[in-house]
Amino acid sequence: MTAKLFLHGVPDSPAIWRPLIAALDLGDVPVAVPALPGFTAPLPAGFAATKEAYADWAVGQAETLFAAHGPVDIIGHDWGALIAQRVAMLRPDLIRSWAISNAVIEPEYRGHRIARIWNTPVLGEIFMALSSADKLAEGLAAQGMPANIAAEEAEQWKNKDKRRAILKLYRSAKGLSFAHDWARDIPKLPAAGILVWGADDPYVELAVARRYAAANATPMTVIDGAGHWAIAERPDEASAALRRFWGAIES
Repeated sequence: MTAKLFLHGVPDSPAIWRPLIAALDLGDVPVAVPALPGFTAPLPAGFAATKEAYADWAVGQAETLFAAHGPVDIIGHDWGALIAQRVAMLRPDLIRSWAISNAVIEPEYRGHRIARIWNTPVLGEIFMALSSADKLAEGLAAQGMPANIAAEEAEQWKNKDKRRAILKLYRSAKGLSFAHDWARDIPKLPAAGILVWGADDPYVELAVARRYAAANATPMTVIDGAGHWAIAERPDEASAALRRFWGAIES
């Protein structure tokens, strides 16, 4: 049984994976669904909250699973997708396959409007100070996230360390620009990878995913009518894509 490592994104928590994991019905398969440091608890002392720090932390998560169960299937969404790809680039020896949803390390992508705001000193802090949990819950639910999960994510938003970590993370990536560092290592990715994409994502447009898939011969499943949180909005379709993908690896 190949262990599964699920990495969530921003502004989420492990709760975002519940619908998909339930739909996958993994039974006795070992599963790890950790929270990014600082996202559901205070930031650990000395943790820099940069993209490199989160990638190193995720490598540690994969190493732990590998030591107990062998090569890992890593699955990521949003920033978790970017970190999952980075883990697979840095330590392909740990990874059997990678599967990512609605974010990808693509050299031409330069980030969405909110990413640019968070990347800007002072402006990002003002945005965070004015962002209420209630408005976040409403916004996430309006974009397709199940309302109960949106409420949980909004509750986590009250954690000031989470907001600080998000600003540090985005600024370490210059918003969301990887052309000069992580994107250069795309050839190091294990061959077994897949994109699962909500077609109506307002943050990372479908065109970005199509461009990446074409350039790197990566299979992609597009979920029509779903947005950025397709993994939770349409878990049955996302889980079917993953089961087909994993089944093809095993056959």
